[in-house]
Amino acid sequence: MHPLIVRLPNHLGDACMALPAIQCLAAAGGSLTLAGRPWSAALFESTGWPVITLPADRSASIGVLRSAVRAQAHNVESLLLTNSFSSALEFRVAGARPSGYATDGRRLLLRTAVTVPREWAGDMHTVAYYLHLAHAFRQAHGAAPTARRENGVPVPLLPVSEAARSRARAAAHAAGVAGAYVVLCPTARGLHRGREKCWDGFGRLAGELTASGQTVVACPGPGEEAAARAAVPDARLIDPLDLGAFAALLAGSRLVVANDSGPGHLAAAVGARLVGVFGVTDPTKTRPLGRSVHIVGGMAGWPQYDQVRSQVVALLAD
Repeated sequence: MHPLIVRLPNHLGDACMALPAIQCLAAAGGSLTLAGRPWSAALFESTGWPVITLPADRSASIGVLRSAVRAQAHNVESLLLTNSFSSALEFRVAGARPSGYATDGRRLLLRTAVTVPREWAGDMHTVAYYLHLAHAFRQAHGAAPTARRENGVPVPLLPVSEAARSRARAAAHAAGVAGAYVVLCPTARGLHRGREKCWDGFGRLAGELTASGQTVVACPGPGEEAAARAAVPDARLIDPLDLGAFAALLAGSRLVVANDSGPGHLAAAVGARLVGVFGVTDPTKTRPLGRSVHIVGGMAGWPQYDQVRSQVVALLAD
């Protein structure tokens, strides 16, 4: 294959769910470079794949991409894991010869326009959606690289670097956290069909776990500190971390409890035990995957508090 730039999804959860697709592309040979939001560099630091960080300004983003294309000795192609017209336009103008799903009226901008699979209208998981695109781009039907599978879908796996573990330990120490701990992720960005994606039982859960002797921590993203403190006042708040260190913090926990959000997917990808709480989104399409993942609730409504608590207590007692 020619050198390939993979445009990452814009959200953390989707970037995690795209891991099997990226691994599939890497297995095809040739040099692989990732491109995405500034947080992507820390997230993928342990993989060995170079990461191009794209500025928010479109002109600046095109300039960065154009420089990356010119730095390659051969023709560069790109695969867009985003679905937008604007991402296709940026890569086309930068000379990166984009391919991707034929969505958002961008077919004419794409070198290879892949039709969205019919299964996507049903219960196709997002991991499978990205992997379908990767296989279509390769024009091959072989299996992805070695990965655990759940109901035929590869489980996203993300290694954690020792440097990231060191940063996580330092941050935990600065917050007064020593020994075993439980991570609560009570916030979730954005709305789903106008509805909040945050379960309202995190505060009560944090209080009960703390009273039982557990060390409970929360590590919100930048700008989410006030919301996290309001949601879980009994938790020890760790200052926002880069995503590599945050992944290490999750991997080192006894248990993670999260909404359907990026942190939940990241916890699953690094092998942490996870209780994922769903209430407005469809677990069939977006649930974190893995043997250590336990889902409570669904798109029909939030679970009762005791359902979540009993699952948490059972896992902590195991």
